[in-house]
Amino acid sequence: MIDFWLPAGLLLLTALAFLLIPVLRVRKLQAEEDRTALNVTLYQERLQELQTQHQRGVLDDAGLEAGRAEAARELLTDTEGVQRRSSVLGSKIPLLAAILVPVLGVGLYMHWGALEQLQQAREMAAQQPQSIEEMTARLERTVEEQPESAEAWYFLGRTYMAQDRAADAAKAFEKAVGLAGRAPELLGQWAQALYFANGKQWNAQLQALTDEALKADAEEVTSLGLLGIAAYESQRYADAVRYWERLVAVLPEQDPSRAAIASGIERARQQMGEGEQASAAAAEPAAKVQALEVAVSLAPQVQAQVKPDDAVFIFARALSGPPMPLAVKRLKVSDLPAQVSLSDVDAMMPELKLSRFQQVQLVARVSRAGNATQGEWTGQVGPVSSTARDVQKLLIDSPEAKAQ
Repeated sequence: MIDFWLPAGLLLLTALAFLLIPVLRVRKLQAEEDRTALNVTLYQERLQELQTQHQRGVLDDAGLEAGRAEAARELLTDTEGVQRRSSVLGSKIPLLAAILVPVLGVGLYMHWGALEQLQQAREMAAQQPQSIEEMTARLERTVEEQPESAEAWYFLGRTYMAQDRAADAAKAFEKAVGLAGRAPELLGQWAQALYFANGKQWNAQLQALTDEALKADAEEVTSLGLLGIAAYESQRYADAVRYWERLVAVLPEQDPSRAAIASGIERARQQMGEGEQASAAAAEPAAKVQALEVAVSLAPQVQAQVKPDDAVFIFARALSGPPMPLAVKRLKVSDLPAQVSLSDVDAMMPELKLSRFQQVQLVARVSRAGNATQGEWTGQVGPVSSTARDVQKLLIDSPEAKAQ
């Protein structure tokens, strides 16, 4: 901590200099005044001596006046330039302040300062943790010393999850939510920890947390992934595919988890089987009846300006209603031309299904960054009836206007 106390000490010395330099000047003036008082005393004694000599007849009147004039000149010479400016009050107050300033400065910093936090930051910067256990111990010490730090509780929860301590992670995330507010990403992490802490048993609390998170942010990745896992574990494979496809649609192209999610989608599709497909058709016949077949292709001028791995998003949105897509599929430029089917199974949100809207607009977007909401090229067609049976042709032919 020498690099903290050294600058602090220099600042205190600078403050003391402003207080003590006037005191030293006062003392110098005091010494000058003392010398002046001595000279005045000597002058008075000299006059007394001259008067005594005159009375005894040693000096005549002219000698007496000459002696007085000489003594006066010596006094003026000795006291020339001296000013009386000191006072008892002016010398004591700076000395008292010089003592109190360092004491008060240190005391106030110890009360309101962040010395412990600074020391912890230096320790963590100087000694990087060598294991997950060491990181956990540091974070546990941090939340003990800074119980109001939402960031510390959040990272502690993430560390607990990495150690398969889901119950402890749930408590940490709950604390972070209480301190930082009900942010969608915090709610998703909390729900995920509770799910694994509860033995992968879904309950009303988990549903409420994920619903709240997705209502605030329809692309909250932890909630989407968790809902897909829960659906897969309960053998609701179609729901698992739907949630995971929504998740893949919002993840960046370079995200390393995309491959694992894609693999999960394939496993879910394999598990669905003929029997589940038949059950789904019986339970929701409208999903097949109201599927839209869309043939997507690229205009020649666009083909020359895109790359094979660029993402292509094909979606339907309500002609009059919320801007959120009702159904979405993701392809690559290399897959085009292609024909896709959009139905309620591809819904982004359970309450926003294709079958609930009579007319929709079909949109296709090419995005190099893998962003479903903004890209470089687009094409659209509409209005289209949500019950249309013929194949809708969608040509990507226009540069997309950039948001201002």
